[in-house]
Amino acid sequence: MLRSEIKETDKWDLTPYFKNKVEYDKYYDETLKLIDEVVSYKGKIMKDSDSLFNFLELEDQLDLRLETIYVYSYLYHYSDTKEEYGKQLKIKADNLDELISEKTSFVRSEILSVDYDYVLKLISKNKALDKYAFSLERFFKYKDHTLSEAEERIISLAGNAFGTPDDAYSSLDNADAKFDNVFYNGKEVELNHSNYIKFVSDKDREFRKQVFEKYYKFYVDHKNTIADLYLGQVKQDLFYSKVKKFDSPLEMSLFSDSIDVSVYKNLIKTIHKSFDPFYDYMSFRKKFLGVDELHMYDIYVDLVNGEPRKFTFDEAKDTILDALKVLGDKYVNDLSQSFDNGWIDRYPNDGKRSGAYQWGSYGLHPYVSLNFEGTEDSVSTLAHELGHAMHSYYSDGKQDHVYAQYPIFLAEIASTVNEVLLNEYLINNAKDDDEKLLYITSFLDKFKGTVYRQTMFAEFEMLVHEKMQNNELLTTDSISDIYYNLNKQYYGKDVVSDELIRYEWSRIPHFYTPFYVYKYATGFCAALAIASDILNKVPGAQERYLEFLSSGGSKYPLDTLKACGVDMTTSEPILKGVKLFEDKLKQAKEIVEKVK
Repeated sequence: MLRSEIKETDKWDLTPYFKNKVEYDKYYDETLKLIDEVVSYKGKIMKDSDSLFNFLELEDQLDLRLETIYVYSYLYHYSDTKEEYGKQLKIKADNLDELISEKTSFVRSEILSVDYDYVLKLISKNKALDKYAFSLERFFKYKDHTLSEAEERIISLAGNAFGTPDDAYSSLDNADAKFDNVFYNGKEVELNHSNYIKFVSDKDREFRKQVFEKYYKFYVDHKNTIADLYLGQVKQDLFYSKVKKFDSPLEMSLFSDSIDVSVYKNLIKTIHKSFDPFYDYMSFRKKFLGVDELHMYDIYVDLVNGEPRKFTFDEAKDTILDALKVLGDKYVNDLSQSFDNGWIDRYPNDGKRSGAYQWGSYGLHPYVSLNFEGTEDSVSTLAHELGHAMHSYYSDGKQDHVYAQYPIFLAEIASTVNEVLLNEYLINNAKDDDEKLLYITSFLDKFKGTVYRQTMFAEFEMLVHEKMQNNELLTTDSISDIYYNLNKQYYGKDVVSDELIRYEWSRIPHFYTPFYVYKYATGFCAALAIASDILNKVPGAQERYLEFLSSGGSKYPLDTLKACGVDMTTSEPILKGVKLFEDKLKQAKEIVEKVK
């Protein structure tokens, strides 16, 4: 459908940002003037405690204005990436971001030109600076990774150009990607991102195979272009890490969250020791489907004999609200407003950005985008994104703007807690064993996709960056070989790693946000621990979790998690998750045996 054909009630309402172009342009022009006020502090920021406080207040205002313009512009653009005005908004937002980055490039080096002890003295003289104490502490961590003002300005000027691999890949994969049509239910239908998983999960194996082959044909046909784009991203990552004096792009990516590289590598190491339960599940899948060979296009189909339940959007809403009652009346009441007040963009339309996501800016409610298909997976995706939304909603409500944004390391926990609670609710309320099996295997598949698969992605990223850093030759074929060998290792002997899966890396947009995907795996394991405590009514678990949702970025992420009872510096949460995976697989086997 075209964007104009979607009902207004099914689209998000962006008017809380700006009611019209006149409001947007006025706010944009006022922001340009505010830049000059910030720049007027050049050479005076660290003069005394009042100067530092007044500057930080002004800079925070500018950050919030940029955030508002940037988020609005991108949300508008993502609604229909083919629409011209949206493209113009995106360009204006990017230009403003680049301008602010260039004009304020002096700030980092000027603040970091003094010793941290001097900053502590300024804070002691002006209690108003307590608001920024933790922010300044985090800022001074970068002292050894900050260049001269002139060098920082050069890097700032180059920033927009460095975003080209991501921008170009996004345009290719969202606006320009065209896939061959397929015949579905007797009709010729366009294959696209939003219906691929639905189609590759179909009961008809020949149809699944055809969908798989036609979908990957686009990536094979564009493999060299995409390889150049991805290698451009990796080179960019390596450049930044070198000039910023980090040992590696991986260390640089984890630094802002105060996460040691050992946490990343421990995830990979622990999962390598935990392949057997995953291999066991693939073997179970193969036997259930009754196939001689389990191909990559067989791993998404639902393990039920009848037709899976279909949900209307309203049924999805009611199910989610019921499932999340264990989080308390306040949470459910706050969540309910998301369905009635234009928070959610529900259905796919031509040109709409692929995938589901949540985004927003401080002072306004969060926004959720998805492509609702009526499947259990669509319901789970909605619950997932609403978890992000409530995390943002509560953090914004409790924290000042400077601490409202929760760190990326914590970003996938609230969303996954919602998914786990929903899944448990669906299992407990299934009408028969067949439906119960569907929801149990849904959990197994989510664990597969979020822990095993994302860890595989994380290892792929690490290996490619290491080879680039070691000046090893990287080509389309060598990148694809790395991915293909990992796929075979992770899925085991009971799965045929089809030749086309060699190119799966080329369809993963997260690789253009380096070393992000491991957080899905760590977040899922942390969420399992939190959700289990809530379901088991462990004293204080609900209260600790709501406090977690309100914490934003007010502490280092590992400390925030420890306050919620989870220590991700150890293997314990990962191994607990694997144990739960084994227990659910055992339940699935028992149901199948009983049916026989």
